[in-house]
Amino acid sequence: MSDRLKGKVVLVTGGSRGLGAATAEAFAGQGADVAISYAASAEKAEAVVAKLREKGVRALAVKSDQAELSSARPLIDAVIAEFGRLDILVNNAAIAVQGQLVDDPELDWAAYDRQWQVNVLGTIANTRAAAPKLSDGGRIIFVGSALGSVIPFPGVADYAGTKWAVAGYAKGIARDLGRRNITVNIVQPGIMPTDMAADVAGELPDRDAILDMHPIRRIATLEEVADTICFLAGPSAGYINGQAINVAGGIDI
Repeated sequence: MSDRLKGKVVLVTGGSRGLGAATAEAFAGQGADVAISYAASAEKAEAVVAKLREKGVRALAVKSDQAELSSARPLIDAVIAEFGRLDILVNNAAIAVQGQLVDDPELDWAAYDRQWQVNVLGTIANTRAAAPKLSDGGRIIFVGSALGSVIPFPGVADYAGTKWAVAGYAKGIARDLGRRNITVNIVQPGIMPTDMAADVAGELPDRDAILDMHPIRRIATLEEVADTICFLAGPSAGYINGQAINVAGGIDI
């Protein structure tokens, strides 16, 4: 435990599992009060909240389906009603639909369209709702993907496209919000040990071949990525703005 972020309030979207849960715990470990959003499992979300409270911080779970754009403003309002402020927004919630080529006649249009809705439009809606209420000097961190910088294999065009889109959006709002000393950055992980990664693993090319592309031949730990997010939210990163930081073992070298 540390008090590096004591007094700060952070919202981690998609915080009931995987990287979102690890990030919420990392923030709590640095003294921040933490809200998480979740789309489906209240049980998983409350289990995360219980762990956060064990660290001596205030914590809240808010059900908010990012596919429903109208849910963005009530989410932000719920956080501010509970904590009185919002200092840090971590745009983590996303889905992954991968494996089909763009010219596949059997392309699952509905699933791929939902991916754009959740990953891009839902993320933008949350950001727009949060921006006017975010504390001056605050932070916004987008969780992107290394596929937002490099495309090492086929079958990921739409997923990669959503991550390139939010990276471009993040750089734009870094310009918009810089006058308020709000920094906006993108953390782009590579392969991680998450449920989402496991769900699409069978649709990807040979895993060993993918790892061979990395100078550091292993997957990222959730803690490594979460710690990077926390660093960008902290006092030492106040002049890092509009940057995309890959935590991917050097795959884009």
